[in-house]
Amino acid sequence: MGLIHEDLRRTLAEKNEEFRKLLAEHASCESRLQELQGKAALEESERVESVNIKKQKLYLKDRMEAILRQHLDRPTGAGAGR
Repeated sequence: MGLIHEDLRRTLAEKNEEFRKLLAEHASCESRLQELQGKAALEESERVESVNIKKQKLYLKDRMEAILRQHLDRPTGAGAGR
């Protein structure tokens, strides 16, 4: 099922606007988090930002997984677009 999951993820990234936006926002969060984690020491505001980014990433991932599950649960032949 992993291959089907990845194929569906690619299809949704191409055809589903909400999924595409969630992916882009998740990537943006990841980029900022990597930037913060690359610092030797974080200021208090940066630590708070890091925690908030991690929470946002989890929310985005959960939302993307919910969309994937919706499409996986559809009867065969249903399109992946909206």
